[in-house]
Amino acid sequence: MTLFELLSLLKKHLALVIALPVCTAAIVAIGSIFLPNEYTATTTMYVLSKTGEDSQVLLTQSDLSAGQMLTNDVATILRSDRVKHDVAQQFGLESLGGYELSITSSTTTRVITLSVTGHDPKNAAQVANALVEDTSRVASEIMQIEAVNVIDSAKIPTAPSGPRRSLYTAVGFMAGLFAAVAIVVIQDMLDTRIRSGNDVEELVGVPVVGHFPALERS
Repeated sequence: MTLFELLSLLKKHLALVIALPVCTAAIVAIGSIFLPNEYTATTTMYVLSKTGEDSQVLLTQSDLSAGQMLTNDVATILRSDRVKHDVAQQFGLESLGGYELSITSSTTTRVITLSVTGHDPKNAAQVANALVEDTSRVASEIMQIEAVNVIDSAKIPTAPSGPRRSLYTAVGFMAGLFAAVAIVVIQDMLDTRIRSGNDVEELVGVPVVGHFPALERS
């Protein structure tokens, strides 16, 4: 099937091609209204290692890879079950399964960014700050780290960060459009009726030399 034939086929079934994507988009949009809002609280921290007067010169002249490895270690501690369990106990929870944690660190600095997403804005901010405090305590115990200093504390978000309802609606529209095209194409492939001279040529393998036009009855 050529592109021109496909466009002609879609034009013939234009009502279905328009109605199905609009219906699926409307269903997804209505369904997304009932999804609970999500709020994201973000905090940034800086990893400060223990150094003496002599080692301070060595630190400034050393590769940034050592500092980055230290930062990665702290980020790993931040993701650890120990820290999550400690913070969950602080809030009387069995786990932090109801929160989504996103941890990123720069490749050239010792700054770590933590984002906590939950359904309650106040709790999301409190969990983010508690995670930083507990990570600083655990890292000081098991690593040569002076502290994990907070640059920006997590503040209570005022606007929801999700769900992305417009994106869901757009995906629903595209899914409906794809389904409509698939239905039209499959329906055309299953239709074995002879509708033109080209169909006759494909069926019998001989060219059509003439045809009788349809005559209206008087």
